[in-house]
Amino acid sequence: MKKFFTVVLFASGLMMVAAHAQAQTKIGYISSQEVIGIMPETRKADTLLTDFRNALLASAQEKQAAFYAAYEKFAKDSTTMSEAVKSVKKQELNKLSTELGGEEERIQNALQQKRDELIMPINKKAFEAIQAVAKEAGYTYVFEKEALLVAPTGEDILPLVAKKLNIKLPNAAGANAPAPAKKP
Repeated sequence: MKKFFTVVLFASGLMMVAAHAQAQTKIGYISSQEVIGIMPETRKADTLLTDFRNALLASAQEKQAAFYAAYEKFAKDSTTMSEAVKSVKKQELNKLSTELGGEEERIQNALQQKRDELIMPINKKAFEAIQAVAKEAGYTYVFEKEALLVAPTGEDILPLVAKKLNIKLPNAAGANAPAPAKKP
């Protein structure tokens, strides 16, 4: 009987330790894109990126207008030019045409570089806020909401991260998000 009592006591102790370990696992999820989308810095970056894009397009249009003007001038004046001058002018026009041909790719590369420059600090700030909330609220795991097809029950920590960043959630995101569970 004493042996049975010892086994039962040991088994119940193991079950209590396992239950305690399981109770400490807290799982949350968040859409990092949603966090970034509601940050005021993102709207500012979008505005700056739009202005930068418009400036690049204006510059490209000026280059195109200059090319057409040079071409029209060449077409008009070519009858009075010597063959050597015509050859030099044609080379200049070909060079301008080649530059215009690569302008769209240069614009796309410049836009991508500017976007990366503007978005990187925003992504970093959002990630640091998510990490801070997870640590403060005791989350063991925080998953990207869109990456999970099947997952254990968890909590959406978007409201907590928005609060950490001092951002008011739009009604659509805040109304559908469940309130964070209270710590036991």
